[in-house]
Amino acid sequence: MRVIAHVDMDAFFASIEQRDNPRLKGKPVIVGGLGGRGVVSTCSYEARKYGIHSAMPMSKAKKLCPQGVFLPSSMKRYHDVSRQIFSVFDSFTPIVEAASVDEAYLDLTGTTHFYGSLAELGGKLQASIYLAVSLTASVGIAPNKFLAKLASEWHKPCGLTIVQPRAVDDFLRALPVDKLWGVGPATCEKLKAYGFATAGDIALAPPEKLATLFGRQGKVLWELASGHDTRPVQADREVKSMGQEQTFPKDLSAPEAKAHLARLAAKVGGRLRAEGLHACTITLKARYGDFRTLTRSRTLSAPTQNDDLIFTTAWELLERLPIKSSFRLLGVTASNLVTSRQLSLFERPRQDKLLAAMDKLKEKYGAGVIVRGREIGG
Repeated sequence: MRVIAHVDMDAFFASIEQRDNPRLKGKPVIVGGLGGRGVVSTCSYEARKYGIHSAMPMSKAKKLCPQGVFLPSSMKRYHDVSRQIFSVFDSFTPIVEAASVDEAYLDLTGTTHFYGSLAELGGKLQASIYLAVSLTASVGIAPNKFLAKLASEWHKPCGLTIVQPRAVDDFLRALPVDKLWGVGPATCEKLKAYGFATAGDIALAPPEKLATLFGRQGKVLWELASGHDTRPVQADREVKSMGQEQTFPKDLSAPEAKAHLARLAAKVGGRLRAEGLHACTITLKARYGDFRTLTRSRTLSAPTQNDDLIFTTAWELLERLPIKSSFRLLGVTASNLVTSRQLSLFERPRQDKLLAAMDKLKEKYGAGVIVRGREIGG
């Protein structure tokens, strides 16, 4: 079963303005073109209470909310924040499809066994975004892209909605037809004229009838109303690295952080194996209690996806840091990725078989079913 997430930042442009200028928090903020023909790019949730929405003429927005704070778009700043957010996505999965500057689809199918539940995974994703940029995101997790996008819109802002396969029919039954992908005002009126008010109505209709009424679009409507969507998440960028990092509730010494580093290395190794990739370079990131941050990298003699080598390399890099105590954050990143490798004389195929067996157990029973001793503690 596929596990797809759709992440949609909440009132992205306006939220950045409120974040960067605390005096704007709680106020109706409208961002867009301020000229005579300008339109609203986005607005804060406080402004939406006045009926303002994106693509509305700015002149109308000013009439609806004359006391609002009207700001021009700062696209360079928004794109800089967007890049930070997409870096967070890349730390969860290499299969990321950008839908816009503030939303994306993530294929998380190969990563679920690292988390106790989809709720934990979604919460971790939201928390990681907030930690990186101090902005909230709404997340929908479902078996396909269509359902994931619907789910992300369900409980905005900062919502997390999960649609399990067994709950798809209930989720769609009362969905208005205009929420279906590709249904504009004209098609919506035509559907209602034939008695189709909800997705449930369409799903119960014979596909042949829909094809007769709507041509090729009829089949698409029936597929979506039935919860079917086979479109893959298509990565827009070449995968350059895979990383995991953790911020600790309290600063830790090196011995205290060792188990955490081992778990990070195991997650990176598991993701590499899930995607059939091998890393030529391992990078350690360490942030101290005073927020100083150091990174150290080592290029390996042969590409690897082995947890042992990833951990050993990261630990040796940490051991060589000038200061080894009071760690606030640790991260492990695998980079210079390749899809094949030549076995080293010192590598044992039995290790690969053991790791593959462990991955299968974790995928079936959860990440905690089998762990290495070095991962216990911390």
